[in-house]
Amino acid sequence: MSETKKQSYLKGAAILASTVIIAKIIGAVFKIPLYNLLGDSGTTNFALTYSIYALLLTISTSGIPVALSRQISAAASTGRPRQVKRYFSVALPAFAFIGAVFAMLMFVFAEQLAVLMGDDISAGIRMLSPAVFFVCVVSVYEGYGQGHGNMLPTALKQIIEVTSKLLFGLAIAWWLLRQGRDMPIVAAGAISGVSIGLGIALVVLIVYKRKIDKAQHYRHLTSAAHDIPAGRFRTLLSIFKVSIPITIGASFMNILTLVDYRLVLYRLQSGAGFSDEIAKVLTGVYSKAQTIMIIPSSLIVPLSVSIIPAISAAIANRRHREAKEVMESSLKLTNLFAMPAAAGISILSFPIFNVLFPDSHVSGPTLLTIFGAASFFICMQIISTGILQANGFERIPMFTFPVGGIIQIVLDWFLVGNPDIGIIGSPIGTLTCYFVISALNFIFIAMKVDNKPNFARVFVKPALCTAVMGVAAWSVYELLLRAVSGVLGGGRLGLLICLVCAIAVAVIVYGVLVIATKTVTREDMKLVPKGEKIANFLKIK
Repeated sequence: MSETKKQSYLKGAAILASTVIIAKIIGAVFKIPLYNLLGDSGTTNFALTYSIYALLLTISTSGIPVALSRQISAAASTGRPRQVKRYFSVALPAFAFIGAVFAMLMFVFAEQLAVLMGDDISAGIRMLSPAVFFVCVVSVYEGYGQGHGNMLPTALKQIIEVTSKLLFGLAIAWWLLRQGRDMPIVAAGAISGVSIGLGIALVVLIVYKRKIDKAQHYRHLTSAAHDIPAGRFRTLLSIFKVSIPITIGASFMNILTLVDYRLVLYRLQSGAGFSDEIAKVLTGVYSKAQTIMIIPSSLIVPLSVSIIPAISAAIANRRHREAKEVMESSLKLTNLFAMPAAAGISILSFPIFNVLFPDSHVSGPTLLTIFGAASFFICMQIISTGILQANGFERIPMFTFPVGGIIQIVLDWFLVGNPDIGIIGSPIGTLTCYFVISALNFIFIAMKVDNKPNFARVFVKPALCTAVMGVAAWSVYELLLRAVSGVLGGGRLGLLICLVCAIAVAVIVYGVLVIATKTVTREDMKLVPKGEKIANFLKIK
């Protein structure tokens, strides 16, 4: 891999990884007290509202950054700055219009959407409608930055949005609760911070784009013969050609989440025979466990975003060895993080859930055990989809996603509706769904991608290190629990002490193993903020 391209890729991934870690910490500070404030039933109101927003949001924006980053990266790397400008000038008004349409639909048909979901969440839907417009426009600026290997626009957007949720959303929810408002209104207030944050982020990114243009010297464009931009209509069609398949594939998963929430609630009532209130409580617990499940995958998204322009640029310049190195590096790093995270969540599900949500339903830890395993395959689905998209096979997920989704819906219907299984059936469906999607994606990578990654090299060693780490974490937790329970009992404090110690030991054991077995290399550490300094300190070659 050329050193310049490699550093751009590694720097971009490191910036996004650092940002997501910070964003997740802030997000946890927001969601954990919010869910405890709302209770299990109020959490269902919040989750149902947000799932509708996430669907419309994905339809509006999922393909924009990917399409623009791929096309701008290819144009910039081949010396075509005028075509770069054309992509942006065409995309901005087009997707602003799309965002405005979906925002209006969300606001006008809020009651109908609430009825469709079977709950009174119309206030929350209206509160979120401006966010759809803002994020459409913001996504164009994100794609523009990513196409230049600059991940700061995406990083800034994430930090501003999550901070706004914490400062505004939580404060508004607390104030509404003090005013004695109903839970649907309180949940709507909590979500309002999203719209506020995206509005602020848009202003920041508009200003930051000027810095990118100045760095690329776009004010002094040459009139090279090969840099004749395509017509506006043709350019727009090329953006849609890439973004629409990605949008359809990504939207299917959001549709699946929306259907999953509605189906789970319905089957708990109609099949398992629970009352409306108990069904909402169980669905709320399910949402809490699901929130923990998606933390590992959210940290993989930056890596997936970073590899798309890196691989696309390498392929456009026929540097196929470089593309293979990026694919192997991204898969290896995903496994190095996703495997121990999934094992830790499953093995330590009881203390994790009860420390974070002490007053929740008893089914929470069981749900989290299954969700922990599912989190690994969600990470695999994200990174494998990114590899397919970067190699120009963005239509393949349009096939693999529906296959997994149909399996989940079928399992939801039969398992959740069984009184002996109930809410436990839904995470089983989620685990099966993402396992199937990941398996199919990797089969297509093996069949379609030139210079495919060496799968044994990126899977075997992380799996062995994770297995040893899992045994260490479970052993330490069980031993400490027996020692501490006699002094502090089985309360939250005792669980917290045992959990922290078990995680600390697991991290140390895993870190020693990946270094001793040379599972992690200096090249891998470059993806970690200050990674080279850490590699020097640990003497990683």
